[in-house]
Amino acid sequence: MNEGCACFVHYHIMNRLYDTGQITEGAMLEFIDFHTSVVSQPDFDSRYFSGINPYALGFAMMKDIERICENATDEDREWFPDIAGNNKPIETLKEAWENFRDESFILQYLSPHLMREFRLFNLNDDTSKPHYLVDAIHNKRGYNDVRSALASQYSVASLDLDIQVTNVDLTGNRSMILTHNMTTGMTLEEKQADMVLAHIRRLWGYDVTLNSVDPNSDKVKKTYSG
Repeated sequence: MNEGCACFVHYHIMNRLYDTGQITEGAMLEFIDFHTSVVSQPDFDSRYFSGINPYALGFAMMKDIERICENATDEDREWFPDIAGNNKPIETLKEAWENFRDESFILQYLSPHLMREFRLFNLNDDTSKPHYLVDAIHNKRGYNDVRSALASQYSVASLDLDIQVTNVDLTGNRSMILTHNMTTGMTLEEKQADMVLAHIRRLWGYDVTLNSVDPNSDKVKKTYSG
């Protein structure tokens, strides 16, 4: 939301300045070049791809809200009956900026129109099966599932790792065992895990072992130690 709001406000200020003759065509062209670079979304197979660009998604969602308020389609009226065609885009955006954060903003305002524009779909990566499953496409159920899946990626709760101290040998060698509950089904990146363990061992002063555990089966999927 921060990135999108900054781009949206900057875009409208510059266009207003140009429309009222307060900046030159050269200044406007320079801004357009800069703005386009900021809000571009690299393709998944581009060497510049590192996920969804927050500037691209945020700006696109806010421009889409403006579109819904001013030029609503029947689909918009079905999905956003409270704002579709209200001709109050700035007031609607101010309310969104005041009352939502990233994940709730996506859950509330990401439209089927924009999901099609960004060509979003959802992949289910079940490690027990040999192939990915495309489980959300561009239909009513799919739109809701894509929106929920994308919003969860911006949830602070889902971003924080669940790592707990589960055992300490206080009467013996004082070794410590940490357990990483794999809530997303993914083990840790080994290099970063080793760096964190090195810091914890330095603070604790004794051996530390970190286990990534599948919370559904309680099986240890990977062990980090040193």
